Amino acid sequence: MQLKWIEDLLVLQRTRSFSRGAELRHVTQSALSRRIRSLEEWAGAELVDRNIYPLALTRAGTAFCDAAGEALALLLIARSAVLRETTMPGRAIEIAAGHTLSLTFLPAWLKQCRKQFGAFNARVVAANVVDAVVALSEGSCDLMLGYNHPRVPVSLDAERFRCLSVGADLLVPVSVPTSRGGPLFRLDGNPAKPIPFLAYTASTTLGRVLDGILEAGQAHRKLLRCYEADMAMLLLKMASEGQGVAWLPQSTVADALAAGTLVRAGNDSWCSELEICAYRPAQSGNPTLHALWRMLEGDPVLPAAIRAVDTPVDP
Repeated sequence: MQLKWIEDLLVLQRTRSFSRGAELRHVTQSALSRRIRSLEEWAGAELVDRNIYPLALTRAGTAFCDAAGEALALLLIARSAVLRETTMPGRAIEIAAGHTLSLTFLPAWLKQCRKQFGAFNARVVAANVVDAVVALSEGSCDLMLGYNHPRVPVSLDAERFRCLSVGADLLVPVSVPTSRGGPLFRLDGNPAKPIPFLAYTASTTLGRVLDGILEAGQAHRKLLRCYEADMAMLLLKMASEGQGVAWLPQSTVADALAAGTLVRAGNDSWCSELEICAYRPAQSGNPTLHALWRMLEGDPVLPAAIRAVDTPVDP
């Protein structure tokens, strides 16, 4: 029996839907169904009544959920405590963060947190959003930081997790400048030939946000996809070498814009605001996390470098 099967059943109890449950568990509907079947085989009883809509748990399923939910919560709290003792002493938290945020937002944010909260140790693991969500769900970290956007919301069960906005960013198109200071690859207007486009891979959060920008701007004829990567820092390097236009978070490209090695390639219609959110389990045995969260609820600790910056397109 695997602990994730219990979490699957608890989600089904709340959502009464395999499709919604699969979304919250970040698996396919068929995979969720197979895992519930495996749990039923282990338990020796049918736990879900699939003959009614919306679905419901059987009497055995309800009884099992009551006991299994309490046991799971205790196990995850115990696991979190053991991990803290074996990794870092004293006041400490484990953080999972997206690759881009771990390099740009997180260092300044931690510095501000320590300034206001006092010293604490932090262990940071950079991961893609799916792996970070799984780490949080399975109790492998205390806190998760990620971009949140209406087009790509982070799906976590509101009864099991808490969310707090801690910052903001802006996805902006950038290009190397011409000798006159304007963008070499300009999105505004009608270019004579397609602009080389440095893209995110389809599965990334920023890639899906960017899809919405391109759809709104009807950019399919303006851009020629010539490079793909799953990390903003890789696109930054290619853009800085003059390989094409790239959409990068303001936090990632702020130094290059300030130095003039990159400039905005389009007006505000080609940009999209990004919310930076912190996520934590509703139940946790880490007192440092609880105290830090209470402080964040009063002050989001937004680093000055990430505040909205008006960087117009050069003429």
